[in-house]
Amino acid sequence: MYNICSPLFTMKRVFILALCITCCQPSQAQKRSAPSTYKSWEAFGGGAENIHYSSLKQIDRSNVSKLRMAWQFDTGDAGPGSEMQCNPIMVEGVLYITSPKLRVAAVDATTGRRIWSFEPIPGRVPRSRRSRGVMHWTDGKQSRIFVTAEGTLFSLYAKTGQLDDGFGNKGEVDLREGLGRPVERVNLNVTTPGVVFEDMLILGSQVGEAHPSAPGDIRAYDVRTGKQRWTFHTIPRPGEFGYDTWPPNTWKHTGGANNWAGMALDRKRGLVFVPTGSAAFDFYGADRHGDNLFSNTLLCLNARTGERKWHFQAIKHDVWDRDFPSAPSLVTVRRNGKLIDAVAQITKSGHVFVFHRETGESLFPLQTRQVPPSTIDGELLARTQVVPLKPEPFSRQQITEDILTTRTPEANRIVLERLRKLRNDGPFTPPSLEGSIVFPGYDGGGEWGGPAFDPETGLFYVNANEMAWILRLVPKAASQANSNGQRLYVRNCAACHGDDGKGSPPQFPSLENMQAKFTEAQVEEILRKGAGRMPGFAHLGDSAVSALLRYVVRKENIAAKTVAPASKDPTDLKYTIDGYNKFLDPDGYPAVAPPWGTLNAINLDTGDYAWKIPFGEFPALAAKGIKNTGTENYGGGIVTAGGLFFIGATNHDRKFRAYDKLTGKLLWETTLPASGNATPAMYEWKGKQYIVIGAGGGKSGAPSGGTYVAFALP
Repeated sequence: MYNICSPLFTMKRVFILALCITCCQPSQAQKRSAPSTYKSWEAFGGGAENIHYSSLKQIDRSNVSKLRMAWQFDTGDAGPGSEMQCNPIMVEGVLYITSPKLRVAAVDATTGRRIWSFEPIPGRVPRSRRSRGVMHWTDGKQSRIFVTAEGTLFSLYAKTGQLDDGFGNKGEVDLREGLGRPVERVNLNVTTPGVVFEDMLILGSQVGEAHPSAPGDIRAYDVRTGKQRWTFHTIPRPGEFGYDTWPPNTWKHTGGANNWAGMALDRKRGLVFVPTGSAAFDFYGADRHGDNLFSNTLLCLNARTGERKWHFQAIKHDVWDRDFPSAPSLVTVRRNGKLIDAVAQITKSGHVFVFHRETGESLFPLQTRQVPPSTIDGELLARTQVVPLKPEPFSRQQITEDILTTRTPEANRIVLERLRKLRNDGPFTPPSLEGSIVFPGYDGGGEWGGPAFDPETGLFYVNANEMAWILRLVPKAASQANSNGQRLYVRNCAACHGDDGKGSPPQFPSLENMQAKFTEAQVEEILRKGAGRMPGFAHLGDSAVSALLRYVVRKENIAAKTVAPASKDPTDLKYTIDGYNKFLDPDGYPAVAPPWGTLNAINLDTGDYAWKIPFGEFPALAAKGIKNTGTENYGGGIVTAGGLFFIGATNHDRKFRAYDKLTGKLLWETTLPASGNATPAMYEWKGKQYIVIGAGGGKSGAPSGGTYVAFALP
């Protein structure tokens, strides 16, 4: 068994637990002035720039150890498998939050007392239960809170939580409309808030990642009326830029290329920066030969019109689920003695791209690399991909035998045997029938919590995962007019939930013991309409839906007839995947040696690392003396003018921590009621500084929670 703190471990794993600070800190000539704004938290990520920064200084290095719980608010909505990823916002002494069941609540920012609550889908468990927050708009006279649930956008009076009858249809707008598809076949949600620009809401969406899937159009809505003001088609239509990067008329039937991760806004320039994800189907693209603009793309759009100003596509013809995982950050970097306004975007692959905000020019060198071709019939991958040469990736890029786990000799032997049977050609290993390593995995590298940026120092903070996944293609079961529940399940559901129905929680939940979780009516609604990434199956016909329902809920295998398409369906692909499978050792720990999660501080002026440390630990291993391994982590952090970096995020230890932002030294920690898989918010009200985080848990088998906890000095 290894000792993670031993010199042998450090050398063998080539992981520096703490780099020399003096060589990476900004020099005297590089120092910037601390901004005086950023004292509240009125938007997701702390503001339109999404830099997760607070200029408050009441809590600092000298007194952070004295932090105590100021109040606690229990939503009452926690349940098995539920999560709570909300980044709260604070407006004039009121905190606006969402619950695991997507209820919205306004609470007093100093006491946690409930002021009002709003239930968007009364009496029903929402099909998609992830919400990362709400949006706020005011013109100085009126004030509104906007929230989304199950494809509907709601406008609420900020003071009362009542629906604004003048907005859309009595306070609601159906976001499924206007996508060029029959509304009943569109499954769409908005998990991450958009941005508010002047009198418009600019929104992305979460859509299915398998066929059938809705397109990921970026849309702007009038804040007063709910009318759609503009649309940008991320899957171009005839005559639009990028149409020739897809087969003709692909826009009519394919989907994805959506913005689920959020966006950033430069109000002064009227520019909105929108990262997109992969096109459907994630892992096999025989129906979409070409580069597939604008999937996996950072878009710079005119915020008033939706016109494209510039774009950068990070992954061409993605078959690895390499969505941009978080909203970009609007940063400033020093070049030749001058501060330049830039936009920084992290990736699941562990890279940071930095571009000039107005021109799209990369501010660090880029390299075009030849990548391996696919051996799967029908597939045609891009010949090259582009990566930045600086900063160095914040996650390891390839599994080699010398970085496999040595937690026990038996664990090492088993994962080594498995690795030697898999295809493992580096970051762009093509999907294969024998199984291909994806490392960093589907959840990064970087993830949806996103980075933080310190305008005072130019340091950029990223929490990251170090988990490998196995991508294996399998032939898709043939479509049959006369079928049964089991065949329908294997053809339509097993790729995500597995042949055994155990899934890959939390991304793809287990279907075991469904009768204890949902009524049959609720399961039928999900099967018909879809939920989250899952498409709906109403198009298969009532007989097929009924057979699927009986198989999933009761394990009964009854006969079914499916509705035959009028013509050959171009999205009826030959291959699917055998599930979402992490590469784990026999005891369920990652197959690679630690670190399994890291915190990284990067100087964006130079591209060098200021510090890098393991982040999180497994309590069961820590009890055996195996500490500081790092763990998977979800949710972002906050950097402050008080010299601190705050973050929860770690899946298993339920800790909320504060670090010295210049050195990475741990200064304070506390244990939350459940894991803090959310980004905290920081604000000042009535002369007191608070930091609040949602403790929702629910990931990777961890217990779920539904509590917000606020901290302040005594």
